[in-house]
Amino acid sequence: MQMGKQSLFFEEAPYIISSANIVGTKEGMGPLKDYFDVIGGDDQFGQNTWEEAESTLQKEALTMAAGKAKKTMEEIRYLFAGDLLGQTIATSFGLMDFKIPLFGLYGACSTCGESLSLGAMCVAAGYADCVAAVTSSHFASAEKQFRFPLEYANQRPKSATWTVTGSGAFILGKEKSKAKITGITTGVIEDYGIKDSMNMGAAMAPAARAVIRQHFKDFDRKPEDYDLIITGDLGTIGQEILIKLLKDDRYDISQVHRDCGIEIYDSKTQGTGAGGSGCGCSAVTLSAYYLKQIKEGVLKRILFVPTGALLSTVSFNEGMSVPGIAHAVVIEHEVN
Repeated sequence: MQMGKQSLFFEEAPYIISSANIVGTKEGMGPLKDYFDVIGGDDQFGQNTWEEAESTLQKEALTMAAGKAKKTMEEIRYLFAGDLLGQTIATSFGLMDFKIPLFGLYGACSTCGESLSLGAMCVAAGYADCVAAVTSSHFASAEKQFRFPLEYANQRPKSATWTVTGSGAFILGKEKSKAKITGITTGVIEDYGIKDSMNMGAAMAPAARAVIRQHFKDFDRKPEDYDLIITGDLGTIGQEILIKLLKDDRYDISQVHRDCGIEIYDSKTQGTGAGGSGCGCSAVTLSAYYLKQIKEGVLKRILFVPTGALLSTVSFNEGMSVPGIAHAVVIEHEVN
């Protein structure tokens, strides 16, 4: 059912039947190392290129998630999947052998929220009994595309975030589990004129503010109605901006806010600047860490808000600003 201006409430909530995650070596040395399903021995994952390595991440994550759900690939009606690379090649090359109908998505680092939203809509509307949402990113492939080749060895400012090497996959369906998606709020593009590609947190924070604020209005809720409000990739700088912006709107989320980019690395010991980013950041953190707490009932209701910076090498080189977008997904513990 439609709620307010940008939201949907699912009267028959689709369930997150299972999820799986795989990460690289740096992520495997961070604070969440004991929670990941698989930590790679090296970041090439047995492939010849970084892009092939990222495709392998998606393939392995989906295979594990389907196995956990005891689903064959034939039982998955649709795939909702995406990545950061041009033409979403990590997704197309990684998932093509499964021969599952695919909706290829691009929402930058917000793609996990977009894929979960569309997958939940599909199941809730009765168009499928089982779908999969898959996203990935890879530090080296992202650096090569958006910034500098690794061999350049450029210095990174403290405002920069570190692209997570990892992939998360989620199986959604009508089959009951201990976690369900009860609503979504779809974000709009926000552009505050930020042009610094090394400060993604500042570029994305306004979009996170806009979708969270609209979510509260559409559902007539407030921060205290959530155990946690979890953004995807803002890092320490973006977190500070988001909290201030929402306080200007008379919403104080400071006590319940967490950010996947802050959680996944120890910035002081790992040299990751403001935190983590990339499609894989929010996906693997949700799958490995927060979703387990939802299923165990430690968390009853969370608002999951992956954030994305909508830039390309072309737009950046032409001096354009970096717009942002964010999507909000309500995930709740299933009591019975």
